[in-house]
Amino acid sequence: MTNYPHPLGAERRRGPFRAGERVQLTDTKNRKYTVMLTHDGYFQSQRGSFHHRDLIGKDEGTVLDTTSGHRLLALRPLVNDYVLSMPRGATVVYPKDAGQIVQQADVFPGARVVEAGLGSGALALSLLSAIGMDGHLTSVERRPEFAEIARANVESWFGPQLPPWDVVLGDLDSVLDSMDEGSIDTVVLDMLAPWENIDSAAHALRSGGVIIGYVATTTQMSRFVEDLRTSECFTEPQASETMVRTWHLDGLSVRPDHRMVAHTGFLVVARRIGRGSMPLVPTKRPAPAAHSEPLAWETDQLQERAMSTKKLRKVRRDVAHRADVELSGTSEAGENSAAMNAQLEAESQARAAAKRAQRQNERETDNND
Repeated sequence: MTNYPHPLGAERRRGPFRAGERVQLTDTKNRKYTVMLTHDGYFQSQRGSFHHRDLIGKDEGTVLDTTSGHRLLALRPLVNDYVLSMPRGATVVYPKDAGQIVQQADVFPGARVVEAGLGSGALALSLLSAIGMDGHLTSVERRPEFAEIARANVESWFGPQLPPWDVVLGDLDSVLDSMDEGSIDTVVLDMLAPWENIDSAAHALRSGGVIIGYVATTTQMSRFVEDLRTSECFTEPQASETMVRTWHLDGLSVRPDHRMVAHTGFLVVARRIGRGSMPLVPTKRPAPAAHSEPLAWETDQLQERAMSTKKLRKVRRDVAHRADVELSGTSEAGENSAAMNAQLEAESQARAAAKRAQRQNERETDNND
């Protein structure tokens, strides 16, 4: 940490612009560009160009007058800007949903939280900010490449002074079952089949603790809700979705914009009831024919979307190069990029060796037959 070139904690957000940090540029058409400032960098667009050194050392909020007559506003990106521009291996949890998760799950300073489905680290950023230095976040991810990208994204945002955070590779049930009973305040499930982990979540959650699922489809939402009810460990689940619509503002011409951030996912929230208690039974009558046919999940199989190896390699190289830029303040590749290239080469050779061994086994099997 002694060699880290940037301030730590809240001071990272203050002061003049520094080489090796990101800046968000806005042109007169309200287009936004996120770039990493370097001593040798040059920004070029149809709405203005400049050398990075012209901005380094200037105050945040500076408006640059470029040689072409265009103007650019420079600000540090907010967390929602960063989440949507950072390298990603998996689809991110949108800021509108992350904010709802933090609020509906009551993620407070000092909270103990378990997150399943780390993805690219977007939700972890909001959870870590909410729990602060006195809390603790455990993020569980099955895919090591995603965990690697997420950790790099989170460390790039916070710097080396992170709130307490553990990234665990493996199965969520094993992680939750290994925890002391009732030791967790919140369990966040951003995964394909959250209903598979209800029992282990009930074990780890304290009485009154919150379980919250983030799912994409109505089928997933329906099954998760029904299994929460069947478990008899939680309050009646509540489901919602959040949609954000911006507005066009120009004098008296005030109207909704033609585009909006609509459906990205459903949130299902329930709370752990006291051990030894039975949940309240809703008095409302079920809808006619609500359970008269086999439920959708009894006939359909959910499949996880595959991520191409080529895309993952590119994202991993991007986050390694970004780490070099942050440390050196130049665009040159450094130790992180070299280490990542060596790691990717070793993984490529291992895959090639595995394919050769598989082909050899197949030929030997054919000869024996």
